[in-house]
Amino acid sequence: MNEFLNQWGEAAFTSLGFFWKSAWAFVLGYSISAMIQAFVPKAKLTHYMGKLSVKSVGVSTAFGAISSSCSFAALATARSLFLKGAHFITAVAFMFASTNLVIELGILIFIFLGPQYVVAEIIGGIVLIAISSVLIKFTYPKKWIENAREKVENEAEGEDEDFDWKKRIKSKKGWDMVSNKFVMEWGMAWEDILIGFAIAGIVAVFVPQSLWEAIFLQDLIQNGESPGFLIRLENAAVAPFVAAMTFIGSMGNIPLATVLASSGVAFAGVMGFIYSDLMVPPLVDMNRKYYGIKVALYIAVIMYFSIVLTALILNYGFEIIGFIPESTKKIAAGEAFKIDYTFWFNLFFVVLSFLLVYFHIKKKKIDGNWSGFLSKNLGFKRIVVYIFTLVILSGLLIHFFRN
Repeated sequence: MNEFLNQWGEAAFTSLGFFWKSAWAFVLGYSISAMIQAFVPKAKLTHYMGKLSVKSVGVSTAFGAISSSCSFAALATARSLFLKGAHFITAVAFMFASTNLVIELGILIFIFLGPQYVVAEIIGGIVLIAISSVLIKFTYPKKWIENAREKVENEAEGEDEDFDWKKRIKSKKGWDMVSNKFVMEWGMAWEDILIGFAIAGIVAVFVPQSLWEAIFLQDLIQNGESPGFLIRLENAAVAPFVAAMTFIGSMGNIPLATVLASSGVAFAGVMGFIYSDLMVPPLVDMNRKYYGIKVALYIAVIMYFSIVLTALILNYGFEIIGFIPESTKKIAAGEAFKIDYTFWFNLFFVVLSFLLVYFHIKKKKIDGNWSGFLSKNLGFKRIVVYIFTLVILSGLLIHFFRN
């Protein structure tokens, strides 16, 4: 019993350490995302995304890369672009880019996994979009897509967005929108973030090395040897299913990717795991609500094969140039709380976040529609969030009282 309580406390403290290490990155990323969403008109961008071409896919990728990293927001925006006339392939390219190439994700990967993984994430994200675009072009289910567009148009609420960004960026209304979108970003993402960091801490402490070795066939690798093709293929093919079972979105799965990397999982497997944020069941279900079950499963299948191919290309490409990262070291929870750049960055960005939240609350109270941040809907995910919150808080109490 003593051993279990010690591990419980350590898992909670590890989760807190993971979050502390990256808190500033979330605030920075969501601040940038909020400004882009407030000041970049989507309606004009869809003018370049209506026809399929290398240029339109490139515009979609660039727009996705500077957009929101919240997986649910990415799907909602992709639906909006599709509604406004974007080609299906360019909408999917945006969807993939906005969850795999965004600034805050790169910062998190740099913090937890190192610069080589950031380079891999950027190159692989572009490769992933190129592969998925080609796969969709040659397997394009025209009738399904037409039905999906009809479904989206029938369910649209007359939404449109066009404005002069130069006027908006100088106005109080524009910056009120930034604070509102910043809070909305957190409102959509905080559950995934909390669940992701809680699971990462629990997995880091409770899951034995032997289990990862069994799942990713580490016992078949001889000491000092690189994994062969079949092991790399298995790692890349299994990683999306491991990611799907975590139910975590794009930002929440980076700490767990660190656990996998530190456990000796092949580079292809780690990258496959990172790219699999859109494979989690809640996001597949969201696409089902938007486009119907056939198109949702079609997107998931395209994503899966694109991920596996991309992970293998990255693994072999980086190996050829001698850029394969070594297995990362596990982050000790205590080391995360040192007085270093993380401490000062967190201090600054906590103040920034409080200011943005304050202006959001002030604006809502003036408008007379302030009702708090949290939804009152007690769904399955919210119950899971409450359970993990209780586990982490009680674990922290155990950790501090026993140390």
